[in-house]
Parts: sequence; C-alpha cells; structure tokens
Amino acid sequence: MDATGLIALAMALAIGLSAIGSGIGQGIATGRATESMARQPEMAGGIRTTLVLGLAFMETLTIYGLLIALMLYSQLG
Repeated sequence: MDATGLIALAMALAIGLSAIGSGIGQGIATGRATESMARQPEMAGGIRTTLVLGLAFMETLTIYGLLIALMLYSQLG
C-alpha cells in the first residue's frame, strides 16, 4: 500500500472514530440527563446547562477529528 492509501485510511479513521465516540457519549449523556430531570424536576435547569456544556465539549472533539482529516488531506496533493 502506498502513502496515498495510508493517508486515506488515516483520514477515515480520524473522522470515523471521533464521530462514533462522540455519538455514543452524547447518547449516554442525554439519556442520563433526561432520566435525572425526570427524577428531580426542580434541578432541570442546572442539569440542562451542564448537559449542553458537556455536549459542546463532545462535539469539539469530533471537530478535532475533522481537522486532523483535513490536515491529512492536504498531504495528498
């Protein structure tokens, strides 16, 4: 396999793993937040704020995976 194939494989892994990890984490966090808001409705505001902040951090990690893939793509040319 030449360098072009390896770079393409690395790009796919960078995007795929970051998206899968973020998706699983966001699903778990949202499910737990919904459950905790159902158990303690008076804390819903604080839980929601913490959830949105956590989701933003998870999405940032996915964007880092995209950035790595774009940097690898620039090496193809």
